[in-house]
Amino acid sequence: MGFRIGWIRWGVNVVQVTEVPAGVAQSWRRSLHGVLGGLLGFVAMSAAAGILVAVSVTPVVALSGIAATNTISVFENLPGYVNIEPLSQKSDIFATRSDGTAELLASFYDQNRIEVSWDAISQFAKDAAVSGEDPRFYEHGGVDLQGTLRATATTVAGGNTQGGSSITQQYVKNVLVQKCELLTEKRAHDACYSAATETTPDRKLKEMRLAIGVEKEYSKHDILQQYFNITGFGGTVYGIEAAANYYFNTTAANLTVTQAASLVAIVNNPVKFQLDKPASETNGAANGYAANKQRRDYILREMLRYKKITNSDYDAAVALPVEPVITEPSTGCQTAAANAFFCDYVTKILQNDPTFGTDAAARMLNFRRGGYDVYTTLDLDVQNAAVTTMNQQVPKVYAGGDVGAVITSVQVGTGRVLAMTQNKDYSQDPIVQATGANYTGINYATDFAEGGSLGFQPGSTYKVFTLAEWLKEGHSLNERVDSRRKAKWGTFQDSCLGPQNYDKDKRPFNPRNDANESGANYSALQATVGSINTGFIGMAKRLDLCGIRKTAEAFGVHRADGNPLSQSAATVIGTNEVAPLTMAVAFAGIANKGVTCSPIAIDRIVSPGGVEIPVPPSVCTQSVDSTVAAGMAYAMHRVMTSGTGRQSNAKALPAVPMIGKTGTTDSAKDTWMSGASTKVATVVAVVSVTGALSQRRQFFGRDQIATARHRMWPVVMSVVNAKYGGDAFDELAPKYIPPPVVVAPPVAPPVVAPPVAPPAAPPVAPPVAPPAAPPVAPPDAAPITPDQ
Repeated sequence: MGFRIGWIRWGVNVVQVTEVPAGVAQSWRRSLHGVLGGLLGFVAMSAAAGILVAVSVTPVVALSGIAATNTISVFENLPGYVNIEPLSQKSDIFATRSDGTAELLASFYDQNRIEVSWDAISQFAKDAAVSGEDPRFYEHGGVDLQGTLRATATTVAGGNTQGGSSITQQYVKNVLVQKCELLTEKRAHDACYSAATETTPDRKLKEMRLAIGVEKEYSKHDILQQYFNITGFGGTVYGIEAAANYYFNTTAANLTVTQAASLVAIVNNPVKFQLDKPASETNGAANGYAANKQRRDYILREMLRYKKITNSDYDAAVALPVEPVITEPSTGCQTAAANAFFCDYVTKILQNDPTFGTDAAARMLNFRRGGYDVYTTLDLDVQNAAVTTMNQQVPKVYAGGDVGAVITSVQVGTGRVLAMTQNKDYSQDPIVQATGANYTGINYATDFAEGGSLGFQPGSTYKVFTLAEWLKEGHSLNERVDSRRKAKWGTFQDSCLGPQNYDKDKRPFNPRNDANESGANYSALQATVGSINTGFIGMAKRLDLCGIRKTAEAFGVHRADGNPLSQSAATVIGTNEVAPLTMAVAFAGIANKGVTCSPIAIDRIVSPGGVEIPVPPSVCTQSVDSTVAAGMAYAMHRVMTSGTGRQSNAKALPAVPMIGKTGTTDSAKDTWMSGASTKVATVVAVVSVTGALSQRRQFFGRDQIATARHRMWPVVMSVVNAKYGGDAFDELAPKYIPPPVVVAPPVAPPVVAPPVAPPAAPPVAPPVAPPAAPPVAPPDAAPITPDQ
């Protein structure tokens, strides 16, 4: 038999329910095993249908007369409503242009979504959604009873399956699905998703109850706004703003009536109606996206029906074709092009920041969902100079060997990374990497744990830490050491590992100088300016190898592979594998009066609500006394003006005081130019990524590979000097170069008068003392040798 429910009053709303014929009830029963399964079977039962109606119209549910039924148990543990909570949305990483404005580097998301306010959504979109999806949205209390029963009757009568869900119900369903998306464990995610989307009476009743609760807590505007922000528009596109960007290259605020109707059409069935499958036979470019247009035009008719548009608006709209302008969003660091390796470095920092979660995987997932704006330290003026000179001087692929090159700059006193680039194209996709040697996902500038390599030997640039220890221990730059080349260097002191003997029969060690210099008595200044290997080994012989290592560590130097720095006579001349960024940080510390600041790549992080999130700070420590740093700077400035760095120094214009040190490893496999002003430190390294080649015997075009560093470093520092300037370094303390010795003039012998006084004579001028010896100037540098 059938049933009738008359007028039911709920608040100020009165809902009329019409009679459902007995035949329809019988058809509901027959459909128990059909495609609608449990839902239609549930509706077929008259008592359950009564519950459905009651739930639709009152939060109290009016269940007192049927409380004994099992169905009521679905409400026992439910909250009254679901909160409107922040949604998963994309996060963006920015760099800074020369005018101070932000430039997008890349976006990251699991769901491409940009939340927008009510005023940022076109009225056409609001009218299209209400007209096409829920015409009585502003009249019902969360559940549209008429729509639900009509959809049920249509389905039972053999028509197309109808949803009948109100906009509020659709919102609730999406909220429950989004909660599932936050689960990282697959089994839990899949179970949650099934429960949130299954076609069962229990699930439908829960959805209705929650929808009614939402309506009692939030305004219609709030609900419709969040409906637009949470809804899926096909693939990874979520929310009206991202959909407008992606499908029509516009914003939600600027959607036309036809664009708005096409987007709302997608909501009804994203797979069927989405507009990014031009080859589709049913909804593709060849047939004018026929499926979407059919649904779009239905929505336009509904908008006309409910007087949201005029007849002329409707006629003009339906006459227009569907013409998507697919605009792929920036996603992942590969879209940052030449800035991609710096972008990758930023993501590694985020993965290591406990602000975003308990472990690296959770942190990155939270970042991809959190809608953060990350403003980085990258200075696009400096970065663009680095990228340009890199592209001009070093090929991405070199037939003579696997050559890599990197440029990175760090601001003195802050640790801010201003530039980071290399001679490769970025990709983390193995398939893309297999297409050419120009692709890599390895950042040559950073440590292995930060997406980098296992490091490269810095060669003679590492000598500055022995120089620092030399000055720390009270030695002067004028002081000389035994710097002859020899096979038996004897025993070196090591307070950590114990004495180390380097006699040939015990531990072969016979390093040569780059130009085979054989000077026996180089001073520390000469050894620095001329980059004399044996001079520095002679200095180390009078120091503590463990002390040299600790001084290097005080400047932030560490191995790129994460292992402790090695300490030996060989490491004095640069055999530890380190990252170029590490050396840039160290040289910035020298230029900063001995205060080293750890590198940072993020200036600010802003949450979707405009709240600033704490960022990992730079930690600054006094590596050496400022007087030691001044002594280092004095010697390293001489490297630039009259030593192995003069090629780079002369070309960096405008000229400001600069310090530096070159480095060349065995057989010229790797070459480095590291230096700094008082404002910015820059490191350029050209390295053999795999294998080995002699950079002095091979060429990029007509130019020797070994000199590429001197063609790139001054280009970057010219931009740096023009933008940041540079001051004089502190004066050298007298103790590091002894004061000149002044030789007193000899005393003239007394004049003895003759026995007989001679006739008067003109006055005799006093004797002229011999001239004093000139002051002793600092010793000249060793003869200039090829770059080291």
